[in-house]
Amino acid sequence: MFEIERLTGGWGQTTIVEGLDLSLAPGETVAIVGRNGVGKSTLLELIVGRAQRHTGCIRLGGRELSNLPIHARALAGLGYVPQEREVFASLTVREHLAVASRPGRWSEGAIIDLFPPLGRRLSNLGSQLSGGEQQMLAIARALIGNPKVLLMDEPSEGLAPVVVEQLVHGMRSVVNDGELSVLLVEQRVDIALELASRCLVMDRGRFVYQGTSDQLRQDSDRLAHLIGLDQENRFTATNPHIQSGVKR
Repeated sequence: MFEIERLTGGWGQTTIVEGLDLSLAPGETVAIVGRNGVGKSTLLELIVGRAQRHTGCIRLGGRELSNLPIHARALAGLGYVPQEREVFASLTVREHLAVASRPGRWSEGAIIDLFPPLGRRLSNLGSQLSGGEQQMLAIARALIGNPKVLLMDEPSEGLAPVVVEQLVHGMRSVVNDGELSVLLVEQRVDIALELASRCLVMDRGRFVYQGTSDQLRQDSDRLAHLIGLDQENRFTATNPHIQSGVKR
């Protein structure tokens, strides 16, 4: 469905991501975890065309995207949820969805079923939404474009636990559906391992580990070493946010 090959790039002439290979199968969810500043967000920005690619290839369904502008990559089937949400302050929720809408499974009604709080805020401006509602809207805006691959950058960042639970519930529905390939960058390792069947650990612009989420979940010592968790914050399988029943 989607692949990058020997992808190198960053911001201007500065190289942040170096020689990365990655593939996503249809309906697969893959998570990328790692410490802050290792290049996770830059990788997504390279894929969508906002950062500067130096070398390497980006393909979707066999089509080369590397030299296409941002809007053409979106039309080709990439959906993007940026880390900063980037909600338009002067547009209502309904207008956000209308602007981004393309034919397919995800309609306004399907979005409201996924995120009921947005259904109660359709006439509210982006500037009138809470942080959690803005994050829901950012995900909804990407979904309603009916992409083939959904890229999400730190969707849980800066949100209250109760809001994170709402978001994870919605994201779990998307993942379980199996219609989309999802590439998730997530600082919360428990969420990443719950939602993704496969996990990649990134450090200094390169992948230093690739394996199944189950493997990392069962080896918390290795995970802690790979991403620099201290003993207090170490992931364990008993984390209360982990839920069963996720399609893998």
